[in-house]
Amino acid sequence: MLAVRRGKGVLPLDTATRNEITDGVIWKQLLLFFFPILIGSFFQQLYNTVDTIIVGQYVGKQALAGVGATGNVINLWLGFFIGLAGGASVIISHFYGARDNDSLSKAVHTSIALSLAGGLVIMVVGLVTARASLRILDVAEEVMDEAMTYITVFYCGMVATVIYNVGTGILRAVGDSRRPLYILIACCVVNIVLDLLFVVAFHWDVFGVALATVLSQVVSAALIMVILMRTREGYRLELGKIRFHANMLRRVMRLGLPTGMQSVLYTVSNLVIQAAVNSFGTDAMAAWSAISRVDGFVWMVMGAFGISVTTFVGQNFGAGKYDRVLRGTRVCLGMTLGTIGALSVLEIAFAGPILRIFTGDADVVALGTAFVRVWAPAYAAYVFIEIFSGAARGVGEALQPMVITIFGVCVLRLVWIWGVVPLRRSPEMVAASYPVTWGITAAVFIVYYLRKNWLKRHLPANAQ
Repeated sequence: MLAVRRGKGVLPLDTATRNEITDGVIWKQLLLFFFPILIGSFFQQLYNTVDTIIVGQYVGKQALAGVGATGNVINLWLGFFIGLAGGASVIISHFYGARDNDSLSKAVHTSIALSLAGGLVIMVVGLVTARASLRILDVAEEVMDEAMTYITVFYCGMVATVIYNVGTGILRAVGDSRRPLYILIACCVVNIVLDLLFVVAFHWDVFGVALATVLSQVVSAALIMVILMRTREGYRLELGKIRFHANMLRRVMRLGLPTGMQSVLYTVSNLVIQAAVNSFGTDAMAAWSAISRVDGFVWMVMGAFGISVTTFVGQNFGAGKYDRVLRGTRVCLGMTLGTIGALSVLEIAFAGPILRIFTGDADVVALGTAFVRVWAPAYAAYVFIEIFSGAARGVGEALQPMVITIFGVCVLRLVWIWGVVPLRRSPEMVAASYPVTWGITAAVFIVYYLRKNWLKRHLPANAQ
């Protein structure tokens, strides 16, 4: 009888649970995995957007600029540790595809230990360096108090935020994109209700918005932990087993450290851009903050496809279905290009009316619309970066995508800001750093993908 490995034993194939990601129709499985992630990302973006709308409409332009100025600082720390834990997610998808439950359990408990340690580190370091970070970004004194209030409260809830993100990564790595969606919907409702209560009813202003966000993240983290603890599958979480397994931690670091460093350097480049935007004053800061929320809906679609292809590739690679890895990547690329192309057209066409949802200030709306017209036509270029790097990470290739991204996106972006923008100084020239660097990086990724060394390097000897 044909059999598959499960843990240290062998389970007959006809009694094994069918894994649709490794056996089902490719486009259908990608979409079935994609849509819950997309809807979940929508609700994630929705409650961030509600924060921005409430701040802009009920507190004012100054508060809107202050809250918007904190995003990249927070992402600098959060992205690094989530990148590290992302290495665990790839490993988990491999073990789940291969049905190795012993290794799967160790990877899960190591990643949760990493999230606890990482959340504490971010909280402490973030609180200590908050004001200095905002000053480096050249945040105007007129919005400094609002920015400090928001970032301080947000850092206090960082442990819950990291646990939620890592726990969601575990569920998605094993092919479960539905329960993270349900959690996001519930926590989005919690966040909106608390926003209205704290800001509109209690008049707590920026503090109320930040507190509502943190409390919703605490609810998210608690629900994720309950799900992981109640499952009967190999990724079950047991509190007494949360610790670092040395061998597993080394594997996580090997895959996750490049991704974490890429996230940090990517955020650093965005911090430089944010500082350049801040130098143009409150109107530019407010426009950038508002349009970033609109822009976020495009990135949530892109990111959902990226997560889908990484999980799809990871499980099929773990199951030894290498041709399916390539076919799945091609299918995902086509679907992403079509979707992002349509969203680009819509964003350009309706930028003005959408921006007026956030603010009634005509100067802010006009500047935000100009930003959209600069970068939205180039979204398609980033699709190649997202999908090809996601596929490479799915097979365990982390270093090369990091190097390409750091040079093509991060380094060239800094060259543009410091070398080109001074020649024709304007907010639109700052925004142009995005399409220029996306196009160059996409070209390199296309060559990198077509050569297929990213796959060949990780194939077992008998499959090469």
